[in-house]
Amino acid sequence: MKQMRKILLVLTILISFSSVSAQSDQPLAIIMTADGPIMPPMLEYFQRGIETAEQRNAEVLVIQLNTPGGSVDTMLEIITAVRASTVPVVIYVSPNDAIAGSAGALITMAGHASAMAPKTAIGAASPIDSSGSDIQSTLETKIKEIMKARVRTLTEARGAQAVELAQAMIEDAKAVTAKEALEVKLIDFISDDTEDLLQALNGFTVQMDSGERTLNTEDVRTEDLNISFIEQLLLMLTDPNIAFLLLAIGVQGILIEISSPGGWFAGFIGAVCLTLAVYGMGVLTVNWFGIIFLLIAFVLFILDIKAPTHGALTTAGVASFIVGALVLFNSPGTPQFQRVSVPLVIGMGIFLGLLFFGILLLALRVQHNPIQTGVESMHGKTGTARTSVGEAGQVQLGSELWSAEKSAESESISKGDSVEVVEVRGLRLIVKKKICRRGASLLRPYGSKRTLCLLPLRETESPPKQSHAHCAARIGSRCARHRARPLKNYKC
Repeated sequence: MKQMRKILLVLTILISFSSVSAQSDQPLAIIMTADGPIMPPMLEYFQRGIETAEQRNAEVLVIQLNTPGGSVDTMLEIITAVRASTVPVVIYVSPNDAIAGSAGALITMAGHASAMAPKTAIGAASPIDSSGSDIQSTLETKIKEIMKARVRTLTEARGAQAVELAQAMIEDAKAVTAKEALEVKLIDFISDDTEDLLQALNGFTVQMDSGERTLNTEDVRTEDLNISFIEQLLLMLTDPNIAFLLLAIGVQGILIEISSPGGWFAGFIGAVCLTLAVYGMGVLTVNWFGIIFLLIAFVLFILDIKAPTHGALTTAGVASFIVGALVLFNSPGTPQFQRVSVPLVIGMGIFLGLLFFGILLLALRVQHNPIQTGVESMHGKTGTARTSVGEAGQVQLGSELWSAEKSAESESISKGDSVEVVEVRGLRLIVKKKICRRGASLLRPYGSKRTLCLLPLRETESPPKQSHAHCAARIGSRCARHRARPLKNYKC
């Protein structure tokens, strides 16, 4: 029995080793998906993919590309990393309806092999400056000539027609379909998917720095290498809509902290949002002149709270906010994928205007509210005499027992009478007798033109039409319920 167990263990180990050996003999293709603008986080993704492919000794690295373009500096670094790779890098513009626009077109040309899905496009690689405008005059000529020289080195092995088309993409912002790019040999294949592409690459010869290399992708084993969470987060921060929202929330949080210091939460959130927004705007194509309008907008919001007339400054602030955001992100010449959504800007402007208007209404309401604390809050409060009150006595206000003194104009105050505070002297209350207990409605007797604290009647209530004796009894019972003494001169 023990010998059988040993035999089974040895067989299991041999099978495991043979499986690992078979996998190691099988060629490996690493598949990446680069979907988004060409920004620094995308560069990190490309570099990580190339390093992983080299460490795993992969047969080929396939990068599925779908980008509207992006930073020229980042593009040049990606091209350098791709050309220096010891593993063949294949740039595959996919899926259908994807584009390799602007910087993406040059990255596609930089691959050791390149392919496109059937319904894709490539081109429109004219450079623009950091504010989103077309580069003018001598500077434009210099940058375009440098980029054309770069694409000539990338495409010269593909023939004169490919070189001519690549230069036209930079000079005239020309774009072509996959079929048109294949006709002039700007790309090597048109493939429906990665499986189709890997079949086409089998036996294909690519030019590496070390010399020619023939790819072996028959029975190739594929592994996906997805973009990491941090890379995805940083790439998301370069979305103009996200950067705009972070900017608006950040400035709002800082203003709340400045206006109401001590509450660290708003200031903390504001600082974090501003930091993330500054990172995104540092990568994006923005016109920093728009920041001035945004600052003016928030200053107007704050000033409207203290202004004698309210609403006009808030309206002006909303207008300044919208103009500033559009100038910041949507200057003429800014690529469409780097433009902020106009409805989002207008909606956020209106939201901030309503928010500040709401704060303004709350501030005005607080100003008109009666004082709730301190000596001033005691005036007019009512309570009950716990002893007879003359030059000294005690009254209860709410749950508090106070030393009290009768005011000069007050009637005599007995135990149980309702009193009203007219003055505060140190820790002593000056009170007067209150005929009506708090909570009674307007009290007036039938047939009297004077307002007297006798019978709790509403203004619209009809006077009782009973005999004098019945009326007197009714008044007496009500006064007793309210602990108020009926006057002797009432008339029913």
